[in-house]
Amino acid sequence: MNGLKGMHHVTAITSSAEENYKFFTYVLGMRLVKKTVNQDDIQTYHLFFADDKGNPGTDITFFDFPNIPKGTHGTNEIYKTSFRVPSDEALEYWVKRFDRLEVRHGGIKDQFGVKTLSFVDFDDQQYQLVSDENMDGVAPGVPWQKGPIPLEYAITGLGPIHVRIANFDYFKEMMEKVLEFKEIDKKGSLHLFEVGEGGNGARVIVEENVVLPQARQGYGTVHHAAFRVEDKDVLEYWIDRMAKFGFQTSGFVDRFYFKSLYARVAPYILFEFATDGPGFMDDEPYETLGEKLALPPFFESKREQIEGLVRPIDTVRSTKEFEKEYE
Repeated sequence: MNGLKGMHHVTAITSSAEENYKFFTYVLGMRLVKKTVNQDDIQTYHLFFADDKGNPGTDITFFDFPNIPKGTHGTNEIYKTSFRVPSDEALEYWVKRFDRLEVRHGGIKDQFGVKTLSFVDFDDQQYQLVSDENMDGVAPGVPWQKGPIPLEYAITGLGPIHVRIANFDYFKEMMEKVLEFKEIDKKGSLHLFEVGEGGNGARVIVEENVVLPQARQGYGTVHHAAFRVEDKDVLEYWIDRMAKFGFQTSGFVDRFYFKSLYARVAPYILFEFATDGPGFMDDEPYETLGEKLALPPFFESKREQIEGLVRPIDTVRSTKEFEKEYE
């Protein structure tokens, strides 16, 4: 099968790798599975938060670009990232948790028949939790077993991304004819697209928006979103397919943890196609994932230089015991 399998990861921009690590570890209870650097800008941290074993479709990653200005939300952007939780009851838990920890949120709402809970972090990065209750499709990941969140409420992977776009007709045609998504529902200006096995792990929400000004990328915004492909052979298929449709692409890129292709599919909208493997487990032990600065083999010769460019961040968790926080 050459089709896209669903979400692979989302990459966003943070103002502080340290605060980002604290928020995702101690508030959201997602596991830091890789602490590395941006392979195109080695002075910049690249943090990967995912499920217990860093399964594809479960991770959000962050660049920490030095001196980057704050972004502004608007149209023509990947506006919001979703995370899956097991049930509607889990959302009730998260409302209480966010209230206690003073995380701004919008309360539980219905979105295309799915219960959701929108919230923001310290950078005004936009997120929502989505309930998997009665949901079929792409299987969820495995919550971080030793994290602070009770497993029955914990985040299990990525849900739909929310894209705002001015030229909806073009974007719909691109999604359907090029990426082979299907529009399965519509409500007002929101359109729900699905691919592959479907479900929360394989959906994109597209908002037609010609009112807001153009978004400006910076910290607090999404850099790009990636979709899963099975392996390198399927990635080669997508390299050829995107070229046949006239898209300028990066061509094949080896990120070590996965193989990639990047394409600007619309103004200011960058999509990536990424293989399911090899993954994050080969170069570090499971017990200490994300605790040391990990570098792909082609950067090991530059380790001393890179360690001199990035400031130390303490991400050791294997020596700590998290109690499950039921409120």
